[in-house]
Amino acid sequence: MNRFARPLVVLLAALSLSAPPAPGAELQAAVRDQALKVLKALDRIQAESLASKAPGLRRSDFSEGECNAYVAYRIEEEKEDILKELKLKLFGENRVEGKAVVDLRRQNLPSFIKPQMNLFFEGLLVVREGRARLEFRKLFLEGQEVPLPLLDVIIDIATRMGKTDAANIRAWVDLPYGIKDLKTRAGGIALFY
Repeated sequence: MNRFARPLVVLLAALSLSAPPAPGAELQAAVRDQALKVLKALDRIQAESLASKAPGLRRSDFSEGECNAYVAYRIEEEKEDILKELKLKLFGENRVEGKAVVDLRRQNLPSFIKPQMNLFFEGLLVVREGRARLEFRKLFLEGQEVPLPLLDVIIDIATRMGKTDAANIRAWVDLPYGIKDLKTRAGGIALFY
């Protein structure tokens, strides 16, 4: 997974969309088409940012469905073995809610840890100087609210297992080249470059 996608997926889930397929299954054509639209736009943004030094920001908008399709595509393409599903709900003022399905069956974990878990979260997407992070406000594991420091423990375990390079839930991730800011709205997101 590219340097932007892996930490973002980890931060938004380990804890951002159409549900990813079961292992080995193909994404639906419509979901793949939406994901490719986002991938092409990221390539275009990078090319335009390299070619242009024009003042002022340009904008590219994506729906919540396109964001979710992109994340589902990345999960499938990178054959993620822990994160199986990630869905985001986008609101104004950079507020994000989400659901992540984490599958730990292939991990060497104590028997008291449930092998498949649903994580629900709410937070704010913060962007500064070409980097972003999700500031979590609430975290629920299987419907039970859990303290946010527990997420740091989960990420620390994943880091030690070599599953991610994110250090904790407050880790900043680099945005794709050229993107200066992200703004969410109800049902969508705008990229400024």
